[in-house]
Amino acid sequence: MPKIITEKKIKIEIPEGKKKERIDLFLANSVENATRSRIQKLIKANHICVNNKIIKANYIINPGDIIELTIPVTPRPEDTEPENIPLNIIYEDEFLLIVNKPPGMVAHPSLGNYSGTLVNALLYHTKQLSTLNEPGRPGIVHRIDKDTSGLLLIAKDEWTHAQLAKQFYNHTVDREYWAVCWGQFKKRNGEIIGNIARSARDRKIFTVSLKDGKHAHTFYEVIEEFEFASLVKLKLKTGRTHQIRVHLAHVKHPIFGDATYGGRVIVYGSSLPKMKSRVENLLQLMQRQALHAKTLGFVHPHTKEKIFFNSELPDDFNNLLDKLKS
Repeated sequence: MPKIITEKKIKIEIPEGKKKERIDLFLANSVENATRSRIQKLIKANHICVNNKIIKANYIINPGDIIELTIPVTPRPEDTEPENIPLNIIYEDEFLLIVNKPPGMVAHPSLGNYSGTLVNALLYHTKQLSTLNEPGRPGIVHRIDKDTSGLLLIAKDEWTHAQLAKQFYNHTVDREYWAVCWGQFKKRNGEIIGNIARSARDRKIFTVSLKDGKHAHTFYEVIEEFEFASLVKLKLKTGRTHQIRVHLAHVKHPIFGDATYGGRVIVYGSSLPKMKSRVENLLQLMQRQALHAKTLGFVHPHTKEKIFFNSELPDDFNNLLDKLKS
């Protein structure tokens, strides 16, 4: 059984004469065992409010402000408990394994997700996982979003993990994603280039920026076109957070079902009752972004052979394609 998560509540009133400063900096210096990054995570998770209002990390405190913190008291990361959760293992040997992650599963325990994660399942499956990462993320070489399905690479020892991580860093890992996007592309294949930075409007999401952020490069190829959507194959030259989702939204082809980046807004047919009803039914069918990490290829650190894996599309993705084809 997972450990019970409790909460600690803290209330702070800013006294008269206190100098103005950012709330994340103030709390990092005022709350025992707090760090600035930890405070920022609590703010993003809406666990901190000022005068009964949700704020951002750059909020400037004022005398008379009443700050309220709700801090989850969690098990230590190293005490993450094994859970008997079925895993779809595509490949496994004594050094590594490949998992086809279902949609809705978080990779590792974090704020708000302390059980039911891939790590909980891996700890039940094997006691041999790399500890190269910080505690709480054993074996995790790379991640995909909670609601993205597909292939994930797990390392069983530190040396293997380091060699695999080096391949990701050097962009020599072959990864192919499939997505259903809104609309039809002008060109059957092409590339999307644009720096990805945190949104100034909402720090939990990302956007394409002309001056800030990190360079990002995505290749796309249209596999099949439908009435108001396209099935697209995507390859990453870089690996930024939310890269595919942000880039596709930027070129006005958001991933179907992606609530964060405009994929649940009815782009086509909203003025036609029959079409609107059909699209609404499809959005009910696909409750997440229609994005799947389909293939994965890399050099095995021990055998030095290039190995390649392909995965089946999950049921919700296949059902969406069937409906679009009909």
